[in-house]
Amino acid sequence: MLFMTGQVNPYRKILGWLGKQMEDMRLHLARPDALIQLALLGLLTGLLAGGVIVLFRVLVENIQNLVLYGKGADAFETLSLLERFTYPLLGAILLALMFRWFAKGLYVLGVARVLERMAYHQGHLTTRGFLLQFLGVAIALVSGHSVGREGAHIFLGASTGSLLGQKLELPNNAVRTLVGCGTAAGIAASFNTPLAGVIFSLEVIMMDYQLASFIPVILSAVTATVVSNMALGNAAVFSVPLMELASLKEIPLVIMLGLLSGALAAGFIRLVRGIASQGKSWPIEGQMLAAGLSTALLGMWIPEIMGIGYDTINLTLVGGYGAGILLLMAGAKLIATSICSALNVPGGMIGPSFFIGATLGGGFGHILAHWLPGLEIQPGIYAMLGMSAVMGASLQAPLAALTALLELTDNPQIIMPGMLVVVIAGLTASEIFGQESLFLTMLKAKGLDYRQHPVLAALRRVGVASVMDKSFVRSQRLITLEEARKLIEGKPRWIVIVEDRKPLSILSGIALAGYLEAHHDGELQDTADLPQTSNQTDSQALVDLLTIPGKRLELAPIQLHETLQEALERLDRGEGEALYVRRMSAPGIWRIYGILTREQIESSYRL
Repeated sequence: MLFMTGQVNPYRKILGWLGKQMEDMRLHLARPDALIQLALLGLLTGLLAGGVIVLFRVLVENIQNLVLYGKGADAFETLSLLERFTYPLLGAILLALMFRWFAKGLYVLGVARVLERMAYHQGHLTTRGFLLQFLGVAIALVSGHSVGREGAHIFLGASTGSLLGQKLELPNNAVRTLVGCGTAAGIAASFNTPLAGVIFSLEVIMMDYQLASFIPVILSAVTATVVSNMALGNAAVFSVPLMELASLKEIPLVIMLGLLSGALAAGFIRLVRGIASQGKSWPIEGQMLAAGLSTALLGMWIPEIMGIGYDTINLTLVGGYGAGILLLMAGAKLIATSICSALNVPGGMIGPSFFIGATLGGGFGHILAHWLPGLEIQPGIYAMLGMSAVMGASLQAPLAALTALLELTDNPQIIMPGMLVVVIAGLTASEIFGQESLFLTMLKAKGLDYRQHPVLAALRRVGVASVMDKSFVRSQRLITLEEARKLIEGKPRWIVIVEDRKPLSILSGIALAGYLEAHHDGELQDTADLPQTSNQTDSQALVDLLTIPGKRLELAPIQLHETLQEALERLDRGEGEALYVRRMSAPGIWRIYGILTREQIESSYRL
């Protein structure tokens, strides 16, 4: 056997080599420009996230098809009156039980949770949240609650990237990038819209347009789309005929639709905020049952608002409904989605915003076609424009909404009126009615805060390992002159003073060198106010590194995977005057990698 003959175990050698490569990769990923490594990780994230999304869709659609008697994954209209009342209530009971016994207070999920974790927890998402979102949205969709699947896909994709980064013990700036990769993968695999996924991730989640963010996010979105197409096919989500404005005379009508969409989006946001504020003190069981009962009552009246509603959107785009029923469905869907979202039913708001926008735009188009027959108006194009306008205004994501419109319709003629309607709707909601996005509204209504600052955003992109000063040596507090001379042989910038195996402070290497020079020239008669024996030679005299003249800074620890933002927050809290970067290399054994001062952090930002 290898152990008996004294030969080196090849498996241990391989593991040691892999460990060294991972260590080098972690250190390199702390840099904001580690493009190759981030690109490979983005590709891996897209592969994993695409698989998760495919699994989720197959599970939900098959169960829906079963409970809807094979009529289709979204055919709640075919259910009896009693079934439309019963399904949401049964789903609400299951959700209440799941959140009561498993959530442990984790009630806000979806995009709002991703934003909060990115802002204050460096993108660290949990396995608990992943499972709650996966199972919770599956229950909500199967039981007909008025929510979308896209928010779930975003959260599941973001969680996949985050958990991958945490499993590999990557620096937090890399984890944040993988969250963005997972977000793009979630949207790309959901709609078969990779470009919209990239834009949404950069515009809403990361708020970062650096090259090192673009490349891995693009790779992730493309990979997830390939996985989704291989498993589910590449058929478009919506069957949209080729349509365009009949003439430029319709431009004022497009502007009117933008104003209406922005006003409706503002009302949507206000309603969500009001219901969430009233319901946040209710127990989770009460919230779920109230949402289930509301959906059941509205679904009995207008069953089209149950579930995702993509079948209704498709019919709207081809003129399958009249103006009256379309506007009625828009109002009912807005109310049902507001209640479900505000009362913590897991699910997304992108799909419902598409439904509300399509029915609003379609109803508006039918009215125009009736009032203005000479313009040869096609109601379907106003439905498409309404989808993009309401999504862009309610989520405050105009670029993502416009890109989704282009990819979903495959119609370049829609770009010009789409740009106009999205901008007007967004300005109407944000500037005229003073509303923030639905995501931020949800966070604040639940007592969670969200702030973005350009300085903090820059610091989040950089890991402490890329800025730390590696020019240091460790030393006990009391050393001899000979030991002190050996310490500065390599001209270290810092001396880490350790007592009882704990780093206490750092001393400038120049300060120790100056002290030794002064002692050598006879300017100092002894090294410190320490007792010396008569037979103690000069080289054996003790030096107290905590008392000799020189610049000293008290130390506090920071982990190797953390970012400069976290480092600055530690210093601002007064935990230390400088930080030593460490990582546990073995159980109970900490390795110090470098020193980080406030000046280094500030210099990194200025660069």
